[in-house]
This record gives sequence, structure tokens and C-alpha cells, in this order.
Amino acid sequence: MSVPEGKPTDLLSSYDPGLYHDELFGGRDRPADHAALIRQRLAGLNFEELLRRSQDAERELYNLGITFLVYSNKDAVDRILPFDIIPRVISAKEWAHLEAGINQRVAALNLFLHDIYHDQKILKDGVVPADLVLGNNCFRPQMVGLDVPFDTYIHIMGVDLVRDREGTFRVLEDNGRVPSGVSYVVENRHMMQRVFPDLMQDIGIRPVDNYGHKLLDAMMEIAPQDVGDPQVVLLSPGSYNSAYFEHIFLAREMGVPLVEGRDLVVENDRVYMKTTNGLARVDSIYRRIDDAFLDPKAFNPDSMLGVPGILEAYRKGNVALANAIGTGVADDKAIYCYVPRMIKYYLDQDAIIPNVDTRICREADSLRYTLDNLDKLVVKPVGEAGGYGITIGPRASKEQLAECRDKLLADPANYISQPVVDLSVCPTVTEDGIEPRHVDLRPFAITGKNTWVLPGGLTRVALKKGTLIVNSSQGGGSKDTWVLQDGVGVQEGGAS
Repeated sequence: MSVPEGKPTDLLSSYDPGLYHDELFGGRDRPADHAALIRQRLAGLNFEELLRRSQDAERELYNLGITFLVYSNKDAVDRILPFDIIPRVISAKEWAHLEAGINQRVAALNLFLHDIYHDQKILKDGVVPADLVLGNNCFRPQMVGLDVPFDTYIHIMGVDLVRDREGTFRVLEDNGRVPSGVSYVVENRHMMQRVFPDLMQDIGIRPVDNYGHKLLDAMMEIAPQDVGDPQVVLLSPGSYNSAYFEHIFLAREMGVPLVEGRDLVVENDRVYMKTTNGLARVDSIYRRIDDAFLDPKAFNPDSMLGVPGILEAYRKGNVALANAIGTGVADDKAIYCYVPRMIKYYLDQDAIIPNVDTRICREADSLRYTLDNLDKLVVKPVGEAGGYGITIGPRASKEQLAECRDKLLADPANYISQPVVDLSVCPTVTEDGIEPRHVDLRPFAITGKNTWVLPGGLTRVALKKGTLIVNSSQGGGSKDTWVLQDGVGVQEGGAS
């Protein structure tokens, strides 16, 4: 496929996305007219200037300490998340579609969580297999019968989206436990404003820097109703966590204390923070700690990260937790397959954003199909994250396929399989020039009484040529994501 007509010359003259849908140019049947002005401005630059700005951005990210930890066998290495200076652009119309789909998905998953911890109607009606939920490692019996404010369990959600060769957005994965990455969304925007203001000028890009205010509003909204001025804190596992930079960032954006488990204590089923002036009551906690480590009295007794007794304080309504305990069931990769059915069951609607076609290998037919087509499919373990444990059939060696087959036969319930999605691409700065690299998108939604979706999200980019794995732990980077305001002109002096 050649680049659509109207492609500028100069900097982008040799750029070719191949057969993939391109986020800056569009596809054969879906030209990205909304990005015409941005393409025009990029074309007016020379490569040396673009490379210089890119290097300036990466140097500033390092100096600002915008990092994440990567764990090797022996060491924890602090790295910046590589940043690509060419933005991903989303039209107002595309965003309205995605926003509606994310709202729908959040609503269905919260209804599902309320149901499985109360009447379990969806299990009794056979829409979702009961053993898949009740036997799930993330199902928490302690939550059965417990009401939470506004029936909201997932207060912060990240939805991983991909765009296929035809330009259709699809949900790849739900992140309803402890979704990370929003700090890079905001910092990427700040970086672009500093190093590339001329590209952004008068484009009409929706802002992202109010995320902290929206998160604080939701945290105060879910706090116990008898508290006039709720004290919110962010609970972190500590500085060795891979997302510790984000914990610091979000606490600062909300203007709340960043605490660790050792900074909190439970007395008379209420949570208090240790301060130089004594104990101060805590009413609402944004936790970045998994269930298993949250309360050693209730879950893992060896946990040194949590707060003994916090579950009982939570059960008695004396403190709010976001996300709620037990939300991990909803972002299990096997449960993901049933979300379109949940949407139909609870909302009587079709899914606005479809799933990627997925087979659950615990089912005999799906296992047989997966084994028969192993060299054509992507096989994923249901409990892993960060791109670990994935086998991409068309790119795997015979040895890797044999190893995957053995793992499937040994524990089929631990795996799902999906077709290889030809992820969309975006122009990306490389040492060899501007080249296409595969991208995905993780928008973030905040839900208290209502849901608000951050206009944009984390665009992750697979910086290695040809790879489809965009995860930062696997060498991926990120881009700024521009959601354009409705009615913004797309040509100099013109309108769309």
C-alpha cells in the first residue's frame, strides 16, 4: 500500500506504512484528513532538526527523573520510558466513538463485579461460567455482600486498544486492578509543549493536565459520607516498585500525601496516618498495591507492604479504597472474552468497541483449534502482564512453538489465543529516518458516581523494527496522544 494521496514531500516523502493503517495518514478508505495540518508542518522540517529535538526531549525526561524500574535477574535498573516526538493524532469523531465505548465497558464491568459479589445472576444464567469466576485467584470471598459507594468497584481503569488493518479499533485487554501509565500521558504533553510548540500551535488539542483534579474529585466522592473534608492519600508499595515515579507524580497532582503501609495504622476499625502531630484520620485511599499484599491479616500474612486490619475498616465503611478489593476478576484475560456478553446482559446493547477474537484454551474446542493453528496465533497466559509469556506464532521458532505446545497441554486453563492483529503504525523517529512502528492505545477512565475519560491516553510504540510488543518492559516507548477538538481546522486557514 502506498501512502494516501496528498502526502507531503520533503521529510515524509519516503515514508511508507506498507499494508498497515497509519495513525497520521489513515488508510486507503479512511484518509486522516484531520491530521493534514500536522503532516504539513512536519514535512517542513528537516530530519536533523527533528532528531535534535527528539534527543533534547529524552535528555530532559532523564533529568526530570521520569522513569520506570526494569527488573533483571540481579538488579533493578532505573530507565526513562523512550519517547518519540511525532504524535499520534485522533479526530474528534474517532474520540467520541472511543469515549462512548469505554464508558459502556466500565459500566458493564462494574455491574458484573456488583453482581458476582451479590446475587451472582450472570453465573446462574450461564452467561459467564461460574467456575471461571468463583475459582479465579482474584475472586475475594470477603467482598461477598459488601456494598460500595455508587456500586463502583473499578474507579480507575485503563483499556488497551489496538487498531487493525481495516482501521477498526478493538479492545485487546482490560486493566481494572492497578492500571499504570497515566503519568506519562501528562508528562509527554508537557514535553511536547516545551520542545515542539510550533507543531502544536493553533491545532486545537484537548488538554490532559486536569487528570489529577478529576482523580481527587472521585476519591473525595467515594469517601465515607459522614466526613465533611475527606483526607485522601495515595498508598504505594515503595520506591522499588516499577511505577514509583507515577505514584509520586499522582500524589503531587492530587495534592495528597504519598504513604506506604508502614505510615498507616488501623485503630478501632478506622485508618490513621502517622504524622509529626500524632495520628490523622484517613478517609479515602488510592492504592497502588495488589489485593494480596494489602492486608496481611486477611490475605498474604507475609506481606510487609500493606496495613494490618484495613480490610475490616473497609468492610465497615470507615475508609474507601480505589480500586475496590476483588476487581482483578474483571481484568482476567479469560473473563475478557465474555465482556461483550456482559454488555448485552446488563445493558442490552452491543459492544461499541469489539473485542479481538479470542479463544479460551480451557474449552476443548478452543484448545484443539489453538494447537492446530499454533503457528498462526498469539498465545497468552491469563495471569501475566507486561508482555511476558506471550508466543507470537508466525514469528516463533520451532523450539518456541514446541515449548508453547507443551505448556498448553500441561495447563490449558492458563492460556487464551488470538489471531495476530496487524497493529496500526505511526511515523516514528529512528536513526535511519522516519519509519513506521506499531502502536496501541491505553485510555484512562475515572469513575465515582459518574465516569470521565481522559481525552487521549498512553500511546505505546514498539520501537524495535517489526515487533508487535509495545510494552515498556519489552523495549517499547511512548508518544503524545492528541485528541483534536471538534470543528478544528485541518488546513492552514481552512476547516474540515
